[in-house]
Amino acid sequence: MQRRNLIAGGVAVVGLGGWALTRPSKDLPFDPLMAANAQEASTDMVEIPDMVMGAADAPVEIIEYASFTCPHCANFHATTYPLLKADYIDTGKVRFVYREVYFDRFGLWASMIARCGGEMRFFGMAELIYEKQKEWGASGDPVVIVEELRKLAKTAGLTDGMLDECMNDAEQAKALVAWYQANAERDDINSTPSFLIDGEKFSNMAYPEFQKILDEKIGG
Repeated sequence: MQRRNLIAGGVAVVGLGGWALTRPSKDLPFDPLMAANAQEASTDMVEIPDMVMGAADAPVEIIEYASFTCPHCANFHATTYPLLKADYIDTGKVRFVYREVYFDRFGLWASMIARCGGEMRFFGMAELIYEKQKEWGASGDPVVIVEELRKLAKTAGLTDGMLDECMNDAEQAKALVAWYQANAERDDINSTPSFLIDGEKFSNMAYPEFQKILDEKIGG
């Protein structure tokens, strides 16, 4: 099954390189440092929490690595994820952790929007971003993309004031990129979506394959 691959060696993503340190216009959020330098940003003051769903004592843990700009990730969340949630997450069998991957600034901005409402709103906002991916990302124009993402967020109850604060948080933006790079390097993530199931890495797969793996682990 095709999936989106990270660009360039290691975890320095070419799509992030060359972003300005300051906002290019009043309509755009802060752009973090070049990816190669992002790891130098201090994350001591900004803790990036994992977004988690499911019972803390579930027998199996799935960590998904995905990008909000990845079409294969959007397809996974439209088709396989609802079945996983109903059959395994909501029933206490799986603890599900979502971790963002950034191919480009648009994915980072979508992540900042999704995280703006906190953990309680994150998963609902993430699903909305995936559902509307083709619409908010269609223009390729950064100003239009930001405005479309903000419109989505406001349908989920976020206010302009909340969004302004989130999207202009420079330390959060830099910390998110550094957090992603550290995660990708540690867990050897080179494509999306990727999954760690109890620490074992898997690429994208259909629901029956997930069922087989999960049932074997739960049964074992």
